[in-house]
Amino acid sequence: MSLAAAAAAATEEEEEASPSPSRAAEIHLPADIDWQMLDKSRFFFLGAALFSGVSFALYPVVVLKTRQQICRPHLSCFKTAASIVRHEGFPGFYRGFGTSLTGTIPARALYMAALEITKSGVGTVAVRAGVPEPAAATVANAAAGLSAAVAAQLVWTPIDVISQRLMVPDDRGYRGGVDAFRKIVKSDGLRGLYRGFGMSILTYAPSNAVWWASYSVSQRLIWGGIGCHFCKEGSDGVLRPDSKAVVVVQGASAALAGGMAALITMPLDTIKTRMQVMDSGDDGRGGRGLSVGQTVRSLLKEGGWTACYRGLGPRWASMSVSATTMITTYEFLKRLSTKRIDGMGYE
Repeated sequence: MSLAAAAAAATEEEEEASPSPSRAAEIHLPADIDWQMLDKSRFFFLGAALFSGVSFALYPVVVLKTRQQICRPHLSCFKTAASIVRHEGFPGFYRGFGTSLTGTIPARALYMAALEITKSGVGTVAVRAGVPEPAAATVANAAAGLSAAVAAQLVWTPIDVISQRLMVPDDRGYRGGVDAFRKIVKSDGLRGLYRGFGMSILTYAPSNAVWWASYSVSQRLIWGGIGCHFCKEGSDGVLRPDSKAVVVVQGASAALAGGMAALITMPLDTIKTRMQVMDSGDDGRGGRGLSVGQTVRSLLKEGGWTACYRGLGPRWASMSVSATTMITTYEFLKRLSTKRIDGMGYE
């Protein structure tokens, strides 16, 4: 039984036991599409295509954020962007994109599978255990975000290490992703490809948990506060939103959740990025990888705790825009991938 079905069954039992006079005034939202409802081959194929486009659109902001976190002396967002345009032209904003895209597809597949399986499973168990549906949805979303982040990082961390090396020009002279892979393995072994893996988990796991939980809560707050203005009352007295209103609320909720996650996890992301890109030499290169302690001391020496928030503007913008784009694309993908019989609906 899916989370939606389990919640519906629990709600029906409650309503039969205690009818509510305000039942007709409640907002009736479209049922969530869970893992059992999806055509998996269509889901992964369309997902790879749609999210590749999203990655292409947002990649320049990721490059800008990475440059700000790494470069010394520190430059503002606008000066960093101007420097890239002046010295490398607009292609500079897409350094390492090919490598990043290669890893994005399998990482996204793992992410989406872990997300939907965990959300469906945890949500159903929580509802059956008597947890109220809103709380069950929040817990399920948080658990799903956590498991999805861990699964994706198994693939994404090596890709992240290589692509971030390519984003930052230096004297190591990488000639593309394959060359960077060979040089990293030659100097540090396979362990070099997983630099900062622990920090990546500490960054992305809580970030995803916060994001998905915040997204769930934000949607409920928006619908509970001003949602009635986006709905029309049907002949049965039930308020129902149209598809455009649902997309707007999903996008706004995603932006709020993305901004919150960016603010909370920014110091961890800065530490993780430096560990993946910089070495322990005096000039930031030419030695072994930095430890967490070395990275933190270096940041504090350069600018105190505020140095941990370098690149916050681009990351905030990136996560908010990415979250809005991602969730609207993701919900659209799930609708496209729903199993159907003769085009009539869920199988």
